[in-house]
This record gives sequence, structure tokens and C-alpha cells, in this order.
Amino acid sequence: MGVQGTRIAVEPTGIRPWIREAVLAGGGQIVSVAEAEALVWADAFDVTNLKRCLAEGPGIRWIQLPWAGVEPFARAGVLDPAYVWTCGKGVYAKPVAEHALALLLAGLRDFKIRALAQSWQRGSGVSLFGRRVVICGAGGITEVLIQLLRPFQCEIDVVRRRADPVVGATRVVTLPERQKVLTGADGVILALALTPETQGMIAQPELDVMGSQCWLVNVARGSHIVTADLVQALQQGKIRGAGLDVTDPEPLPDGHPLWSLPNCLITPHTANTEAMAIPMLSERVQENVRRFALGEPLIGQVDPLLGY
Repeated sequence: MGVQGTRIAVEPTGIRPWIREAVLAGGGQIVSVAEAEALVWADAFDVTNLKRCLAEGPGIRWIQLPWAGVEPFARAGVLDPAYVWTCGKGVYAKPVAEHALALLLAGLRDFKIRALAQSWQRGSGVSLFGRRVVICGAGGITEVLIQLLRPFQCEIDVVRRRADPVVGATRVVTLPERQKVLTGADGVILALALTPETQGMIAQPELDVMGSQCWLVNVARGSHIVTADLVQALQQGKIRGAGLDVTDPEPLPDGHPLWSLPNCLITPHTANTEAMAIPMLSERVQENVRRFALGEPLIGQVDPLLGY
């Protein structure tokens, strides 16, 4: 239990009441924005009201954002370095990595075709064992994914901002070098933050080099992929297929070509659901409230300059 009396505002009111319970469990005292030392923000997209709260709370020093992705706030220029910012970074790594693996296995085994079949079909599909998988990103999701892939004896390459080593990876390359490892990959998984540098990082040139055996998985953000180029690649069989938990646009409109493609498997941004998030984010909020009260380093800090 943290030190009692740390003044925390929880906004916007009326949504995700379990966040308030987590603040109290961490030893915080819930107060108005004007009285607060810190702000736990419960809405992943409401930039306007966050700006208002910061203007009304001169004593606020730390802001906790709910999800791992903070791009709405980064795009709006809200991430002022004068504050300490934290988010759900790393909180959802296990369920999202699990979902990514499920989409990869389902794709390699042609599960969409099997699920829609109304008659016995000729067998198809390939095993994940011994395949080469590229993971774009080097955060918590990648860390868990590498552990999950270990029993499959996969060769794992990682694409990240800096070519620093990643435990369990065979090779690590930077984003501009991504085509080196994308070429001929059996699986490609996107699990990285959306920034100006990573937006549209998978387009026709990348899809062309992956090859017809490659299954692409996106559990990050839809804008990492140029959708029109992906549709064309899937239609022409340039890659084996794609498993998408996120799309651009999102929600994906009814009638969009991706829905009807036999080699495209779509889940509606459910790699991490609200039900999964409640215990995990509650624990993060509780721990950070405790740490803030004691002056200890907070978990999941955001770099305002990098935008994640």
C-alpha cells in the first residue's frame, strides 16, 4: 500500500470506474483537477478535455494515459516534456503477443478457408516449426512473442529504431534496413509504436520482397500498412496472406475488399479487450500511484520527443 494522501485526479468522470478503485488501492486520494498532483486519464482519444484539465490543474506533475498507444496525444502536441507521462506500455504484452501468434498460426494453416468451407477440401497449410519470423518492434509484445516462438524453433529477426541486441533474436536491423530481413520471411509481425517514421512502413516495396510464402500479422496500428498496396498484394498472391487486428481505416467499413479475400483474416481490434485490460491496467495504475507517492521511478514512461 502506498503513502496515503497523494492527490490524484481521475478524468473524464463517468468512464472506467475501476480506474478510480485502482488509484485508491495504490494509496491515492481522489481530488479535483485543481487540487491534483497527478492525473490518471481514462480516455484514449479525448485530447480536448485533457488539455482543459492540464490548464485547470497547475499542480499536476504526472499524467497516466490508459493504453499503450499514445499517438492521438502525440499528434495533438499534448505530450509536454514539462510533465512526466506514463501509459499502458507493456501492460498488454501477453494477450497481444498471444493474439499475434494465433493469427500467424491460423494464416499458415489456412484457417479462414477452413472455417468458411462447406465441403471437404484438398489439404494445404504449412508448419511454423523452423520458419523465419520477422518482428517489427522491440517492446514488451516482442519480448513475449520471442518466448512464445521458442518452442517452434523459429529463426527470429527484429526490426527496431536502433540496432541494439534483442535477447532471443538472430538479427536486429534498423527500420531503414527492414527489407534485408523482410525478404523471403515466412512470417512478419508488426508490434511497434505508430510514429511518422513507421507510418506506411509496409507498402508495395516491402510486400514485393516478402514473397508468396509470407503471412503478415498486424497487432499494432493499421496505418503501419498502406492498405491499397496490401489489397493488391493479397489479390495477386504476392504474399500468402494477412492477419489483421488493426486496419486503416478503422473500423474497417462493410464491403471493404479486405473482408472478402480468402487470404485475409480480420479480428476487430480484440488482441486486448476491455475485460483483459481491467486487471492489468488496474495493477499498473495502482503500482504507479504507489511509486509516485514514494518518489520512485514510474513504469511505462513515455518519451514526449519520440511520441511513445
